Amino acid sequence: MSEATPILHMLDPRKHVSPFDVNMAADAGYKVIVPYTNVEVADVTPLIQDAIFSRPPNYGVRTGFFMGGKDALMALDMIDAAKKAMVPPFECSVFADPAGSFTTAAAMVACVERQLKQKFNRDWKGVKVAVFGATGVVGFASSIIAALEGANVQLVAHRGVDRVIKNAAISKERFGVDLEAVNGETADQKRDIIANAEVIFAAAAAGVQVVSAEHKALAKNLIAIADVNAVPPAGVEGLDLFMDGAPLPGCNAVGVGALAIGDIKYKTESGLFKQMLSSDKPLALDFRHAYAMAKQLTGIA
Repeated sequence: MSEATPILHMLDPRKHVSPFDVNMAADAGYKVIVPYTNVEVADVTPLIQDAIFSRPPNYGVRTGFFMGGKDALMALDMIDAAKKAMVPPFECSVFADPAGSFTTAAAMVACVERQLKQKFNRDWKGVKVAVFGATGVVGFASSIIAALEGANVQLVAHRGVDRVIKNAAISKERFGVDLEAVNGETADQKRDIIANAEVIFAAAAAGVQVVSAEHKALAKNLIAIADVNAVPPAGVEGLDLFMDGAPLPGCNAVGVGALAIGDIKYKTESGLFKQMLSSDKPLALDFRHAYAMAKQLTGIA
């Protein structure tokens, strides 16, 4: 591996690059970190080529690009554009984690999977999963990861079903997974969804409660529920932030809280940055690699 200075270029379509990701990259070992804001997909090719041609090929593994923002598909498009921009042997590593969603989703799915295996002797195949906050980046990524593992995933719409129908269509086209878009706007619709779910991912906006005590009482089939919301009120009533497989009061399911998920998310993002730095060949990392890392960290790989 080259001993050249490790440099990370951080691309973001928004006004600011995430300080969280900057800190993570620095702590992982990048010595020079350069932020780029208001970046569009069309900007990726010239930026990549400007970087790779400025260093000899053996320095390529010490040059990284991070795709941030808050749009999962745009970050994946940036990854695709970056890969097409490489001119072997002039290459570099790229890593997409918009709004931390890929590593958070990977951590949530892996943490729940550990409970399925340890307590119920099950994997994801055939498990009925309901995703609340399905139009958000974490909900979107977690639904695809679970579906790729064989789960039957429902994307729950809380404000118009058209957006989740669109997400389901995009997921089918890009990743070959079948996601079911369901309407959860009314109280009755929501109760029916929760009553039939075996696993719930609560990935709604911070401070929004999606599963109440009443809902838990109806959830006779529920075996596990995860909540990524660390801002009160909890996304799932009664689910403690540190809960990691303990019984959830008011139902028969076990709970996985935001800080238990956050611990694995933090280690996953850090681990992928370190993987880029230690690799002897250029890498292109997305939610699939995040999930593989999270499975290792939870001991289920």
